[in-house]
Order: sequence, then structure tokens, then C-alpha cells
Amino acid sequence: MELTTNVMKYWLVTADEKMQTHKEYLSELDQAIGDGDHGHNMARGFQVAAENAKESTEEDIGALMKAAAMTLISKVGGASGPLYGTAFLKASDKWKGKTSLSKDEFAEGLEAAVEGIKTRGKAEAGSKTMLDVWTPVLDYVQHHDIAAPDVSAKAKESMEQTESMKAEKGRASYYGEESISHIDPGAYSSYLLFEALAEALDKEEA
Repeated sequence: MELTTNVMKYWLVTADEKMQTHKEYLSELDQAIGDGDHGHNMARGFQVAAENAKESTEEDIGALMKAAAMTLISKVGGASGPLYGTAFLKASDKWKGKTSLSKDEFAEGLEAAVEGIKTRGKAEAGSKTMLDVWTPVLDYVQHHDIAAPDVSAKAKESMEQTESMKAEKGRASYYGEESISHIDPGAYSSYLLFEALAEALDKEEA
């Protein structure tokens, strides 16, 4: 299916709603193996990104997502702002000048986002980070038609698998073995992001 500008705007708006709803839980997850502010940071950044998307008359998906990227970089504290911002920024380069995206074009942007996260965070999948959701979702999108329930299910399954991982990057890595049995907060916020995408796709199909 085609991902239109409206789908991408609704993705940002729905992502914000989810960050607001789950900000306390995200910060609880972060308290266990981080600074404890992940949820409130994400909620603050996505609130502004969503407000800007609602007000925007921009039809260029690349420009829309670049604006969101700059907002996340400037408004989200800690490591998450640069990581999420870089992801959206790298994707926006691939989507520049487009008012709708095919599945392959969306995957191309998602791949650029994943590479951006790897470079910025100096991490790989398997290190108990947001990449442990982004990477399997990318793999799914590259090899399947985009079906909303499956995107959400893949993101959720991947997020849940971080609970048994040992953190190897970021502040969580300081906890060593104690990081095991905790879900990674960045993986959870990434799951919320892709769950929001699934709902945006559902809304377009309705």
C-alpha cells in the first residue's frame, strides 16, 4: 500500500498520544537501568513534533519528517533525542520530494534510519537497545507486504525479547548482569512508535 503524507502525519500524532499515555511506565523502565527520565523526555519531544505536524501544510514527506527530526533532537533530552532525531533525519533524506511512499520506498527510509542509529549509538542489534526493535521491523518490512497487525506484532515481540538480554551499550551497560530481566526503555518506546504506525495504516485503510 501507499503511505501518504496524511499517514505519516497521523503516525506522528498517534506516536505522541502513546508517549503521553505510557510516559510514566517508560520512565519506570528507565529507572531500573538508566536515568529514569526516558518517558518524560519522549513525551515532551513528540508532543511538539505532533503539534507541528497537525499545523503543517507540508505535503513533502521528507520535509515533514525532517522537521520532526529537528524537533526531537532539540526537545528530547539524554541520548534518545539524538538517536530518534538521527533516525528520522536519515529517513527524511530518502523520502525527500515524495508525497506518498511505496513499501520499498518506506523500507529504504527505514534502512537509512537504522544505519543512522547504529552510527550515532555505536551499537548493533543484540545490545539491548532500540535497535532490537528497529532492526527486526526493518527486516519484516523489507520482506513482506506492510500489514498493520503484523508490524505491531513484530515490534512487540522484539521489544519483549530485550528483557532477557544483557545491556552492552549506553547507561544500562553499567548494570551488567543486573540489566537482565528488565525491558529496555528505548525498545519499548520504539515499540510504541511502530504500534502508532500500524494504527496510522489502519486509519488509512478504514
